[in-house]
Amino acid sequence: MRGPDIVMWLTQHPYLACFISALGLSLVFTPVMRQIALWLQIFDHPISSIKTHRAPVPYLGGVAIALSVLCVLVAVRFNSNFPSGTLYALRGILIGGTIILVLGLIDDIKHKGLSYQTKFIVQIGAAICAMLFGVRIDFIHPWWMADILTVFWIVCVMNAVNIIDIMDGLASGVGLIASLGFLLISLPSEQIYVNFLAAALVGALAGFLPYNLSQRMKIFMGDTGSLLLGFLLATEALGTSYTKTNNLAVLAPILILGIPLYDTVLVSFLRLKRGMSPFLGSKDHFALRLEKWGLSRGQILIMVYSVGILLSLAAYQALHLAFAWTILLYLSIVLSAFASALWLSRIKID
Repeated sequence: MRGPDIVMWLTQHPYLACFISALGLSLVFTPVMRQIALWLQIFDHPISSIKTHRAPVPYLGGVAIALSVLCVLVAVRFNSNFPSGTLYALRGILIGGTIILVLGLIDDIKHKGLSYQTKFIVQIGAAICAMLFGVRIDFIHPWWMADILTVFWIVCVMNAVNIIDIMDGLASGVGLIASLGFLLISLPSEQIYVNFLAAALVGALAGFLPYNLSQRMKIFMGDTGSLLLGFLLATEALGTSYTKTNNLAVLAPILILGIPLYDTVLVSFLRLKRGMSPFLGSKDHFALRLEKWGLSRGQILIMVYSVGILLSLAAYQALHLAFAWTILLYLSIVLSAFASALWLSRIKID
């Protein structure tokens, strides 16, 4: 296939072009940001007991992900043939995402990080920015309740993804699978921005993941990446209609993001049970419990990725099943999650 033919083919498949562009940019930006982190001495030092790595690792992987997504979405916004109104929500996502990017970057660079109160305030502001551009829950009334739940959802998902970023390849791999899940559900979609955002995020994460798992060229995404990843996943979830077959399908995003939400609920409950603040870190995450039980990190990633794929497929099925079968599907997942939580809670941690 000749060069002009390839360009024309990609033009006819804009979401694939979006993915390929973000992948290429991420493969370039990630080692560049790693080198910049080395020059500026921006490292994640294992100075606290909750750190799981033994040597300093460069940060700024989140900046590479952000730049890859940003460049692609800006190109989409100004060079696509779609009516500008269909991409209006991208403005709010870009503004809110930039706020989260700056927040995470300051938290990564600052020696002791920012307080959780400061993070929450800024996160709420970013969520409001997205909401003002139409990225919001629209099936709940009155409107003020919908707005409150929209902000709560975005902030909750942001912090849930941040919480599971405790092992190489975990948050980025889970985020990649979840974004693929939203892309699967949203094609075709009346909210075109979801397709572009999901495709760009999948590409950016796919380019970052090999470096995150590498021993020689390792780099972390840091709070810059995990908070931004959570923000983008939360906004993806708000742009797709789920209830064409039955109203229970509105819970599909919770399935797609089930892994970070599950870990957040689990560690919060266990910390409160021990009299600890849920906002203070500790080694009680499900992935670290599995490691303590005897699984290798590679085995844990394979297990988590498999569960993530199954949850996304279950979410897709929930959109097409009858009401009674959807209830049965949800019930089986809830019972499985509860049983696994009981088992995990019995694994002794340090």
